[in-house]
Amino acid sequence: MLGSGARAAVGRFWAPVVTRLARAGVTADMVTVTGTLGAMAGAVLLIARGELFWGAATVTVFVLLDMLDGALARARGGGSAFGAVLDSTCDRAVDAAVFSALVWWYTGAGENRLLALLALVGLTLGVLTSYIKARAEGVGIPCDVGLVERTERLILVLTGTGLTGLGIPYAVDVGLWLLVAGGAITVGQRVVAVHRGAQGRPLSTSAPAP
Repeated sequence: MLGSGARAAVGRFWAPVVTRLARAGVTADMVTVTGTLGAMAGAVLLIARGELFWGAATVTVFVLLDMLDGALARARGGGSAFGAVLDSTCDRAVDAAVFSALVWWYTGAGENRLLALLALVGLTLGVLTSYIKARAEGVGIPCDVGLVERTERLILVLTGTGLTGLGIPYAVDVGLWLLVAGGAITVGQRVVAVHRGAQGRPLSTSAPAP
């Protein structure tokens, strides 16, 4: 829901940086990989060790680079098919790192199995949300609906994690519960959207197998 608006605002913020990077020969793929590695490092080295505030802050900084690579690709004349696949793959890797780090912490020193379970369910729902859209578009059905998409997932989990790191009680609990509830609704919305879009539409023989 917030994705397009957030990207537009961040795009205006990054515009001067994009111009300089394009002139320096930096590619969108370089930015994608850098942002991914930085975000994963923040999750694994900080969040997984209980440094929740600094971990969330580090991941947030590098996730913002994910909104820079598209603008940089356009500034350099347009993106590539490989870049699009790379970007989506790296998004999933970052999501997995963040939620896995929370699972690791809360099944260990964090000692809260319920939060670990919520993080695991949140990760699973995020994967399902992305997969349904990719599979639907693969057979020619648009599927852009959803209450909680990737931007909202990251806002909920990183805000909750960061505030918990600052000592605010139950912040990550609230964030994960909202994420799980919203993620479940989103999966349902996308299944319904695909069902409606598939009415009277035969499966093309050229459609990719699941």
